[in-house]
Amino acid sequence: MPARTPDTDSGSAPGRCRRTVSALRLVVIGGALSYRALFNWTTPPMFIGTLLVGPLLQLLFFVFLGRQLQVADDRFYLLGNAVISASTACVYGGTMAVANERRYGTLGAVLLSPRNRAPLWFGRALPYVLNGLVISVFTLCAACLLLGLRIPVGALPGLGAVLLAAAAGCSAFGLALGALGLRFRDVFLVSNVASSVLLLLTGANVPRETLPAWMRAVGDVLPLTHAADAARQLSAGGGLDGRGIAAELLTGAGYALLAVVLLALFERGSRRRATLDVM
Repeated sequence: MPARTPDTDSGSAPGRCRRTVSALRLVVIGGALSYRALFNWTTPPMFIGTLLVGPLLQLLFFVFLGRQLQVADDRFYLLGNAVISASTACVYGGTMAVANERRYGTLGAVLLSPRNRAPLWFGRALPYVLNGLVISVFTLCAACLLLGLRIPVGALPGLGAVLLAAAAGCSAFGLALGALGLRFRDVFLVSNVASSVLLLLTGANVPRETLPAWMRAVGDVLPLTHAADAARQLSAGGGLDGRGIAAELLTGAGYALLAVVLLALFERGSRRRATLDVM
């Protein structure tokens, strides 16, 4: 019987190309399937009510509250809420992408897969980036139509980049919270607290200069903080702040790395204790 020659194709250019295509398929197709299966708000009534009407009512609430208290002008609240409106889909979606696997008893099958974990989990966060971007654009359009927000046409591409960076960073933050679903029973309690923290400390609705120093320091390492500042600067005609977008992307990358580390750590611990699907 002839000896089997070792497979050298895996290190060749075609082999690398196939692996890249396979990883991209896992990210795109796997992310789309998990979005349909695990996101609790995909039905039209829930999507419209929770992800569109909810942020719109929050926008109106803070604008009129700001007018009454005279803390800041309308533009401050309109831009801030356009940025933070993505957090509902991104924070809770990223949490559901992991926690609902355990809730529905499918986590074991997912983790038994031999596929690389990074594209597996990042693919699940990708739909929420796009979802958050859609919600932010909707909220921004509503601010223009209902409350007369005026944005220079030349600022729109930069503003789109800011909103995309905000949604990406917030989705990574949600995925890191979702990793806690491998260890804790009720991870959505953590998500509720995280959403309130974003509302208070990112400067979307509360001017950061009015906060204590330690709150400002915490806000600096949260997603959306730098995006909100960059969006306001753009709408005021100040040009695109590359440092703000870079800081937002760096923050998101940090949370993405944290998510991967936590998922790997909790997976090993759950395998060792045989508690992957134990609620």
